[in-house]
Amino acid sequence: MGRSIIVSSSSSHIPSLFSPKPTSISSAGLRIFKFPATLSANSRSPKHGFCTMSPSFRMSSFSSKAVASEISNQKQYSKVGAKSTGPIPSDQLLGVIQTAAKTGAQVIMEAVNKPRNITYKIGLSDLVTETDKMSEAAILDVVRKNFPDHLILGEEGGLIGDTSSDYLWCIDPLDGTTNFAHCYPSFAVSIGVLYKGKPAVASVVEFVGGPKCWNTRTFTAAAGNGAFCNGDKIHASQTDKVEQSLLVTGFGYEHDDAWATNIELFKEFTDISRGVRRLGSASVDMCHVALGIVEGYWEYRLKPWDMAAGVLSQ
Repeated sequence: MGRSIIVSSSSSHIPSLFSPKPTSISSAGLRIFKFPATLSANSRSPKHGFCTMSPSFRMSSFSSKAVASEISNQKQYSKVGAKSTGPIPSDQLLGVIQTAAKTGAQVIMEAVNKPRNITYKIGLSDLVTETDKMSEAAILDVVRKNFPDHLILGEEGGLIGDTSSDYLWCIDPLDGTTNFAHCYPSFAVSIGVLYKGKPAVASVVEFVGGPKCWNTRTFTAAAGNGAFCNGDKIHASQTDKVEQSLLVTGFGYEHDDAWATNIELFKEFTDISRGVRRLGSASVDMCHVALGIVEGYWEYRLKPWDMAAGVLSQ
């Protein structure tokens, strides 16, 4: 059975592809579009947004264009000669990706109650900690021991490996660094693997609880096999009415036209839904849609490592 994506009657591109200017999405102007029972996602140019609606997500046009936009200015490493021939069995990929994600999560768990060494990438809201770097190093160690010929795109380390490889690992070693820095729940390790530009497997280790009671839950998925949380298959919400929905969004660091448009969407969705939450971790937001505890999510300016794992295919 299909699910619903809510868009403005004046533009079929809201909110899965945002127009440059805010467009009214009042309840009187809503149209309902049915999609197959897979999660829908679009990754567009920096002027555009990303939207997921329950139940599970179908990957539309992420892959090479999205990645190319992020790595075009990166140093191009010399080729080492791709050794992989043909697709690797999903069970084998899942085993390695889960080990890698849990290894990164262990680094974070050991640091979560310790003082932070914080630096800034761009502004006061774009933080990086030593834990981000240590988690990524631990993850890279696992990946490179198992698949030394695969290409890797990490949030902290950039592009590493063989650019001719059919496999691309997108790694966010600590998605939600600001939350982590303040011991505020909603941060995660997020890893997604693409094969020839399409999502193959994913793992997200979400930190839940809070100071003195931290715990984790692990989301995994393989293309065509659904999504799981701690080994149990999960299903998105069956709610298809916006007035009965809880939504989630995020705001980027740049206060530009896209940011202003998102503020307008935030206002209007708040008026016509049960509420809109802003948790501060894109991968966690998308996993919460897959888990069925929120009905929809949208955000601008996502990077490949923000969404490669959160887009959980069925």
